Amino acid sequence: MNSPINKILVYIDGSELSLTAAMYAITLAKTLDSELTALYVVNTRALNDLVSARIFLAEEEMDYHKDIEQDAERYLKHVAKLADKKEVRLITKSLSGTVHREIKNEIKENDYDLLVLGGISNIRSRRDELFNETDRAMRSVKCPVLIVKDEESVWDLYDNL
Repeated sequence: MNSPINKILVYIDGSELSLTAAMYAITLAKTLDSELTALYVVNTRALNDLVSARIFLAEEEMDYHKDIEQDAERYLKHVAKLADKKEVRLITKSLSGTVHREIKNEIKENDYDLLVLGGISNIRSRRDELFNETDRAMRSVKCPVLIVKDEESVWDLYDNL
């Protein structure tokens, strides 16, 4: 019987939670012999909001955007090393835009069977819920979503793979 999970997308945002999700996705991909892609989205919506609020000048936005692109490259390379250690082929992608929209489009365009996310942060207000991009992605994608928790267990699974 074929696995119902042939293509996995893990979202990386540089947080410890997303790196734990990457480790779990690597473990899952290896176990299921699935294709794995790691995606980092440079959040241009947040950058535009900072310029609109006059927290950043337009010139500062460009510098900050470059810094975030470098962060994306660094985190994706880190995840690639984690995958390489477990002999899992990993495709890395970096996109720019509104996070939940880019995740949703990536899933739609490439027919992923599963989205893997790091634990969702605690929502303190309705406004936080509306603007939490990862939460919005989780709610808007058409494929199943796996939320990774329990960092210690994930480390054990990854180490024992």
